[in-house]
Amino acid sequence: MPITNHKKLNAQFTGVDLESCSQYRGIQYGTISKRFDLPTLKSDWNGEQVNCQRWGPRSPQNKYDIGHLLRAPEGDIFYDETEDEFQCLNLDITIPADTPSDARLPVMVWIHGGSQIISFGNGASKAGDTTKLVAESAQHSRPMIVVSVQYRLNMFHVGDGNSNKNLGFKDQQLAVQWVHQYIAEFGGDPEEVTLAGESAGAVFVHGLIVGGAPLKRGILMSGSLHMSPPQPEARAKTMLIDPVLEKLRAKGYSSLEEAPVRALLEAQAEIPIPSVFLQEEDCFANWQEKTGGIQELIIGDCEFESVLWRNGVEAMTAEQIVECFNKAGPSGDRLKELYHINGLRAPQCRHGALDFLNDVRFASPVPLIAERYRAEGKKVYRYLFDQANPWQASSRAHHAVDLLYLFGGFDMTMNPSAEELGKELRRRLIWYINGDAPWTIHKSMAFGPLGETKEMNDRGVAARRRTRQMEEVKKLQASDVAAVFGSLAAGRISLHN
Repeated sequence: MPITNHKKLNAQFTGVDLESCSQYRGIQYGTISKRFDLPTLKSDWNGEQVNCQRWGPRSPQNKYDIGHLLRAPEGDIFYDETEDEFQCLNLDITIPADTPSDARLPVMVWIHGGSQIISFGNGASKAGDTTKLVAESAQHSRPMIVVSVQYRLNMFHVGDGNSNKNLGFKDQQLAVQWVHQYIAEFGGDPEEVTLAGESAGAVFVHGLIVGGAPLKRGILMSGSLHMSPPQPEARAKTMLIDPVLEKLRAKGYSSLEEAPVRALLEAQAEIPIPSVFLQEEDCFANWQEKTGGIQELIIGDCEFESVLWRNGVEAMTAEQIVECFNKAGPSGDRLKELYHINGLRAPQCRHGALDFLNDVRFASPVPLIAERYRAEGKKVYRYLFDQANPWQASSRAHHAVDLLYLFGGFDMTMNPSAEELGKELRRRLIWYINGDAPWTIHKSMAFGPLGETKEMNDRGVAARRRTRQMEEVKKLQASDVAAVFGSLAAGRISLHN
């Protein structure tokens, strides 16, 4: 059994021996004294012997079968589904076997996604299992440590509208602080930290970067603050807090603080609330212009991110879709032209609507962010993930499919090209986390389709993404574009696509 005697934390941590890694599970990095309270750093264990062989509890959440989106084979995806409102501030540390405490290895901190409502890609799941990434880093003679963070979700993250807000984000800030202060005695280098996340996790990572977290590098996979910008507190109250409170009062509870966990989650499900969002505060001011203290950034997207809205959009008539585009006012005709919205052709309208949603929230922000960071003299590496789902290629390179390849937690031996592409993706990210260039700085890296990995120039990117349409959309009034997006997307997002 691996044992770490941690002087700063005044504790002895006992982990798990895996084939080529050591893993410390469920280490508490923060404490919560009461619901909606700010987290406090866990800095002293008073000489305790801490058993880190079991996964820590995650934040309470409603159940979603993420296998719908991943097209995963039948079987359990989560290794553990224990939940606890006040014990969910924990993290998992995965280290190459036999790493000395003074090794000073680079560290990747992973922030999972899940629409800020579920643990999608956390360490205790096949979709976020960090062991293969760490094991392969040692095999490539570039060993590294991965820390996977759990944090508050749902209304526990949103707050009650009266005191603290963005609590899951503040949990993550604390976790980064914990890593910076305490990872050294696990063999990590606090000056070589890469923060990575996917989807809502990437939204958080972008927020942490612009908020000034002490980081060397960042990785934004299929998400950014452009995808889910911080919203006014009044919107959180109208869209989230008040509707949940109304449901709770109907159940006999007078406040969000008073209601039991299950009642709060039931109220959220009854509305329903398919996702939540960050609220505006000082650290996000002028976030579009900020690049934080990082020196390097990897950023990219999947080819079919808008699968998240597929079921909802496919249920729409052509007339409904045209009506949504008409909300752009003077920009409506141009948008309909760019995305081939023809009121006489319903299938064409649906495809065009999904393409529009994809571009506005996922594809367009990639070059926009890249240009901003490059203007600040920072290295930016862009990628395009075009490898289809390994079990159902007809599902395309949909949102979150890259998690299957990044972590390799599922058996892909029946698809050799997919298995090899996963190894190549991990190899290049291992290089990057170790301070090496993952690919040529002025080229974009395409992962897939058909198992191929290659660098490409702007012309190659334009052949895979709707570059011309996105450039034209940028010329239109932003409020017009937002009106169409809001009308198309409202109430249609789901992880069960």
